[in-house]
Amino acid sequence: MAATSSALAGSPPVATGLRPRGRHRVLPGFGLSLGYTLLYLSLIVLIPLSALIFKTFTLSWEQFWVAVSSPRVLASYRLTFGASLLAALVNAVFGLLVAWVLVRYRFPGKKIVDALVDLPFALPTAVAGISLTALLAGNGWIGQYLEPLGIKLAFTPAGVVIALIFIGLPFVVRTVQPVLEDAEKELEEAATCLGATRWQTFSRVIFPSIAPALLTGFAMAFARAIGEYGSVIFIAGNMPMISEITPLIIIGKLEQYDYAGATAVAVVMLLISFALLLLINGLQGWQRRRTGAA
Repeated sequence: MAATSSALAGSPPVATGLRPRGRHRVLPGFGLSLGYTLLYLSLIVLIPLSALIFKTFTLSWEQFWVAVSSPRVLASYRLTFGASLLAALVNAVFGLLVAWVLVRYRFPGKKIVDALVDLPFALPTAVAGISLTALLAGNGWIGQYLEPLGIKLAFTPAGVVIALIFIGLPFVVRTVQPVLEDAEKELEEAATCLGATRWQTFSRVIFPSIAPALLTGFAMAFARAIGEYGSVIFIAGNMPMISEITPLIIIGKLEQYDYAGATAVAVVMLLISFALLLLINGLQGWQRRRTGAA
């Protein structure tokens, strides 16, 4: 027995077909993967943004303040961020409704409706702007009936909101839709059996599970709306102090070779957008922790 034990001790291990946990990885190791990630983000994001900030440093503080706080620029801030926030809120409500219908109901033409949701993704933004203008202008298919009633949508801030709603809807629908598909219907049935009303079932069972996804879709639609240009310039009218968006201010300064002024306005937009998205992500994380604790 001792000789046998010695022989077994000196023999090579028998292959069992199992690899030690943690040694086999599909991608390279953490160090190499992290290096590639940081290099890619630096080339695509960090270096362009740092160039934007460094160009702004060529201005003195007084010049910077004049460039970013003129009445025309402030009016464009109010329109851009206000319209973007309003459009994102509308999309959060109706995007949830569209996702709910696509997931929970069967009806003729459902696949067509599902495909139409992605149309703003594929459609060039300039084409979207021209189409909306053709519909809502005073001589358009819809505008010709609204203007006699005193409702003017094209070439007003309302037209800007409509354009931003159009381009932001898919972000909410496509973010909430998979979460609704994976939702456990047994919990809804259990709540119904316990006597919960439809509103109680939605507000206490369904909504907490989809709230993080809804906030994500809202943030994506909001961020997309802030930087939108192509679909807005046609329907906005671009009237200073009334319907002029901030990206158009930046384009105008670039056309006048005021590169430092354009980058100053862009930096302000960048900082405000980053702060708002950071707040939204913080709310999303808090919602997830609260849902997990519950």
